[in-house]
Amino acid sequence: MDTNVLYQALRSNSGASYFILGLIRNRKVRLALSIPVFNEYHDVLSRKSTLKDIQLKHADVEKVLVFISHIAVPYNISFLFRPNLRDEEDNKFVELGLVSNAQALITNNTKDFHQSKDLNFDDLNIVTPAEFITKWRKENEE
Repeated sequence: MDTNVLYQALRSNSGASYFILGLIRNRKVRLALSIPVFNEYHDVLSRKSTLKDIQLKHADVEKVLVFISHIAVPYNISFLFRPNLRDEEDNKFVELGLVSNAQALITNNTKDFHQSKDLNFDDLNIVTPAEFITKWRKENEE
């Protein structure tokens, strides 16, 4: 799960991102986590501008992060697979997705993970929160 999905889930208690956080909380979806990804969650969510936007206190964000660290499935990335995405910081999500055999990398910015013929992640679907929920509901609620 990209940081922007967690950010949006904490910003609004409606919408696809919040629904996905609920699935994670209820252990219906497993969240893969690495130290670099957790550090990005912490860095972004602890910013003053973020705290103001999501209307939470730093202590509230810390509680969310502690919860995530306990419920997520930890992965140690022992290699640096650099797909050379436009935003270097996005590479850590692809690395985690590949090492964890994730079914999907959920992001609001699918364009940031643009795949070309030279850069193709056959085993990793890059999807928006809405696309993920549509697929999840089809597979789990019908």
